[in-house]
Amino acid sequence: MGQRCSKKDLDDFEEDDDEENAMFSEEDDEFDSQHPPRSDGAESDTAGGRRTTTTTDTSDFSNQFRRKDNRARTLSADAKKRRASNYNDVHIQVSEQLKQFEDNNAQVALNRDYRPMGVVGLQNLGNTCFLNSSIQCLSATIPLTDYFLGYDYKSEINTKNFLGTGGKLATAYAQLLKEMWLSNKTVVRPVQFKKQLSKFAPQFSGTYQHDAQELLSFLLDGIHEDLNRVKDKPYVEDRDCDGKNDEADAIEAWKNYLRRNKSLIVDLFQGQLRNTCRCNVCGHTNIRFEPFMYLSLPISDSCRNLQDCLDLYISTDELRGENRWYCEKCKKHRDGTKKIDLWIVPPILIVHLKRFKYNEYGQVGSKNNAHIKFPMEGWDLSDAVKSKGSVKPVYDLYAVSNHIGGLRSGHYTAYSMTRFDEQWVEFNDSNPRPITPDVVTRNASAAYVLFYNRSDKEESVHDNESDAPTSARYPMVRRQSVTRPDLWPHTQVEDSKFRDYRRRSNAMNGSMRSLGESFHSPPTSPMPSSGRRSANIIANTVVAPMISPKTSSRSTTPDPESSSSVRKRTTRTAKKSSNRRRGDR
Repeated sequence: MGQRCSKKDLDDFEEDDDEENAMFSEEDDEFDSQHPPRSDGAESDTAGGRRTTTTTDTSDFSNQFRRKDNRARTLSADAKKRRASNYNDVHIQVSEQLKQFEDNNAQVALNRDYRPMGVVGLQNLGNTCFLNSSIQCLSATIPLTDYFLGYDYKSEINTKNFLGTGGKLATAYAQLLKEMWLSNKTVVRPVQFKKQLSKFAPQFSGTYQHDAQELLSFLLDGIHEDLNRVKDKPYVEDRDCDGKNDEADAIEAWKNYLRRNKSLIVDLFQGQLRNTCRCNVCGHTNIRFEPFMYLSLPISDSCRNLQDCLDLYISTDELRGENRWYCEKCKKHRDGTKKIDLWIVPPILIVHLKRFKYNEYGQVGSKNNAHIKFPMEGWDLSDAVKSKGSVKPVYDLYAVSNHIGGLRSGHYTAYSMTRFDEQWVEFNDSNPRPITPDVVTRNASAAYVLFYNRSDKEESVHDNESDAPTSARYPMVRRQSVTRPDLWPHTQVEDSKFRDYRRRSNAMNGSMRSLGESFHSPPTSPMPSSGRRSANIIANTVVAPMISPKTSSRSTTPDPESSSSVRKRTTRTAKKSSNRRRGDR
């Protein structure tokens, strides 16, 4: 049972917020000094690769967003509750302001060299194509980008979490996104971001080639730990279940997980698996519900499409020989079976195709270049997802990380959709170029990591009074909290069996902050003023996080051999769960 937020809790939260803001103000000042404000009235130009920008009166935009800010401060109690439950407000605000730039720039550019918002190349720093490909896919993940561009993420930085970087990695990623979205640069050098990443995960130091999926796993794990809203993690034991009441057991497991893990990464990318082991001798069954952050799907000779790979992943494994299962009832190792089922799938689903085979020493031995067909839209997982309490799991593709070539001469590229007109773009390090959808499907043999967003067509992010331009690729993202079971992914149907959960406590604060307070000054590139964007124009309001009760929240550590949300980190002494890797059959 959660307890109500006391005045001391609120005071402690505010003190932590002040300390975090002071810690990272130096990094923001450095970014701002390199990107001085744009001079209004400058003439737009595309010469020399500069991005086109229209002449804009910043005072008009400032007044407009000041009115929005004042209106937000007088929100009703119901509106504040809605704001505390999801990220819709920040998405609407960021989309509205970015859309204005998109339309203005397109009108000025006409038929000249114009690039849509977010279409920026990343310089290869020496075999860093794996990094560039991953970043481009994450940049196209609208809820994640909106969070760092328009949300007061610094107030959620966890400086006490020794598993994180004290916010340095999350801040470096935020700064990189600012350069990619808020400056007029056509190519960005991710030097500072790679530096912070290498401190967190030293294996990414230097100029060696690495695996893009491994990079994504460490990066999202690091950002999660930096933004984990749980300051003091309680000890929680894994609970074995018997299959008699899976729905209730899954909900209890999710609640325990949230007691130790709460962040945007959990809200966006993490789902839940049901792991079932059965003894062939006595029939004893053991079930665990475990979190996951991506699906690593095996590829066999019979796999022709993504559904085949998923069917193989959720099929029953025989546990024999060295893989025999220890039966708690028999008190000895027995032959048995193991089966993974999808229980809950997240708003953003990352699918990793296991193209690389590893030998017994963990070294890559070969690559599978099979042409695996994958759906571009409308991928319905209803038959695979076993929970009856979640929203309809239908997904659309929006980004792909590709690996081209073999083991020794491979190269990474990325495909992703633009934010507003939803056109496909290929990113080859510094060189983006428009492509057609058939290029994406034609090169399916190179597809390595697929990014899908849930298509929540029945759940609009708009309220009745808003006509802000938002992307159809933005799924409903609910802020997970121990004290808000009504927001858990298991309770999103109208059936009273799943809706009979009551909100126990709530102490929400609907305050807003100015984007100027977050960015300090307009981040633009040091190019001539004719091509610069003003961050004061892009957003004059940052949606502040809701202050919720200080209850402990992060879950139990899953079995290292099974899928989980956190990859086992070799550079940390703390035991962390790793994603389940199933061998090719």
